[in-house]
Amino acid sequence: MGSFTLPEISGFSEELIKKACLIAMAAHKSPDNLFFVEHSRTSSDVFFSFPGSWSAVHWFTRQPFGEIKVDQSDLLCPKGNDKVATSLRSIGRDELATVNEGFLRRFEMILANSSLQIEVEKAVTEKKKIVFTGHSSGGAVAILATVWFMEQYLKPEKTSTSPLCVTFGSPLVGDFIFNHALTRENWSQYFLHFVMRYDIVPRILLAPLSSMGQELEKILCLLSRKAMFPIQGSIVEASKFYEKVMRNASAVASHAACRLMGNTNPILETVASFIELSPYRPCGTFVFCTGHRKLVLVRNADAVLQLLFYSSQLCSEIELKSIAERSLDDHFNYLNELQDSLNKPVVELEHLEGLPLSAENMPIDMALNDLGLSARARLCLRAAGEHEKQKLSNQQRMDSKKKDIESGLHSLEDYKNKSALCNVGYYDAFKISKDEDDFKANVKRLELTGIWDEIIEMLNRYELPEGFESRKDWIELATKYRWMVEPLDIANYYRHAKNEDTGPYMKKGRPRRYKYTQRWREHALRWPVGSSAESCFWAEVEELLLYRTTNPGAFEDIRERTIYLERKLEEWFRSKQVSNDVFLKGSSLTKWWITLPHQHKSASRLQGLINN
Repeated sequence: MGSFTLPEISGFSEELIKKACLIAMAAHKSPDNLFFVEHSRTSSDVFFSFPGSWSAVHWFTRQPFGEIKVDQSDLLCPKGNDKVATSLRSIGRDELATVNEGFLRRFEMILANSSLQIEVEKAVTEKKKIVFTGHSSGGAVAILATVWFMEQYLKPEKTSTSPLCVTFGSPLVGDFIFNHALTRENWSQYFLHFVMRYDIVPRILLAPLSSMGQELEKILCLLSRKAMFPIQGSIVEASKFYEKVMRNASAVASHAACRLMGNTNPILETVASFIELSPYRPCGTFVFCTGHRKLVLVRNADAVLQLLFYSSQLCSEIELKSIAERSLDDHFNYLNELQDSLNKPVVELEHLEGLPLSAENMPIDMALNDLGLSARARLCLRAAGEHEKQKLSNQQRMDSKKKDIESGLHSLEDYKNKSALCNVGYYDAFKISKDEDDFKANVKRLELTGIWDEIIEMLNRYELPEGFESRKDWIELATKYRWMVEPLDIANYYRHAKNEDTGPYMKKGRPRRYKYTQRWREHALRWPVGSSAESCFWAEVEELLLYRTTNPGAFEDIRERTIYLERKLEEWFRSKQVSNDVFLKGSSLTKWWITLPHQHKSASRLQGLINN
């Protein structure tokens, strides 16, 4: 810990945070308003705040946790094959993020039934800094509004200025992939969430509705009354609610900690299969308010999850009633807590793997004590730090193999050039495989396969940093690899007639290493899904050639496929994504094309390319 304040570390000014908190809390006093917009008098900031909802049906739309995939929303996931896929997914695995449906539908309703979009576009046109903010479930709506803005407006032709999102006591909104995607896109830095030590609301969605349904509506009703004016709560109901939420939070945190610590015991998965574990996970930067005018900043999402549980643990059963009541009071204490703490040094939890396990007279240790963190809690934070450190180590190890990949691709480029001199492309030379050069090319292919399969397997297990798939150097290297090596894999597949047992290459035989890396490029260029298929056109050639061989007189059935392939090949050739060796006299493409009807060939896009 240094002597820096939260505004100095986070980039969010003290004035901005206080202003956001003030209008976020005030929004509850006019719940009929869908949103509020306020212009700062001292800066170019424009604040959009959202009131919270105190109805359980707006938190849980279904059992057990009220979650849905983002493809159920036109705002977060554009529909149609001609649209670019949402950023809210893992690129390689192509898994969509999950979000809370109640909060999402509320934001969709606000956008459809108010002037929010008009006000946002006005602020963008005037080049204002946009700040989305909210308290309680209003914070959840602010998070979704920020993501919507980034998907819609964070483009060079619209605006390059990122919005900011500041929430206070917000419940969790999305799952692990939601956080993974925001981190990969480098959007996490724009989210700042404040959590009071005992505030129960940020923990609510760690419990299923079935465990607390009877108490939830009563607690939300009580909170809605507190939002309007101070009122004493029901200690009995608050105690039951607190106990049930924290019991479920304990299960989620323990399961996550076991995974971080590398526990491979099958009992862990067996238990998880019959215990309802919340899918929701933290995203962005969290600031925990200790209640002693101290702030603790955490960016590691795994560590935040552990802190959400351990910072609000009871020391004994005697504390239950007082802490349960405080858990409701803390939800409305943000403005008071931040008033005197923003200008004081903040404790930033970094390098978690070296966190002290025993009491030491250090500022960081004093802050951890203020959060009530036990030795077990600190072990869990250490595990989160070790996990992050291991991902960085894996990335460094993969970076060290880039030279081997480049060397292997250079060797295959030489092989490709030599094959062209014999008037046959390297695809067909490799498919025939009668010379020593073909054998050497196969060795290089297998060496590169080993490296890329290791990378893909680590990505599949999320063992590399979130930003790995978005790195320009790896995207470019992966594209070169795919263009050079996938044709060899296709040649090998059809040479050994694997299609007869397994089926067409594109349906059954295509390895993940090509699917993943194709998606990297499409995502980086904001291209439609499936549009960068230039490395696997040979598979379609083989299937069309097979059809012509078995059905020599039939053409109408494959006319559309043929025209589409010809159009794409011409596009890829003109853009230098496909080289001219594919049109050589001895290539499979040429052999297939010359069997087509004369009338079709005379009007074909490929006529000049093949004849030349």
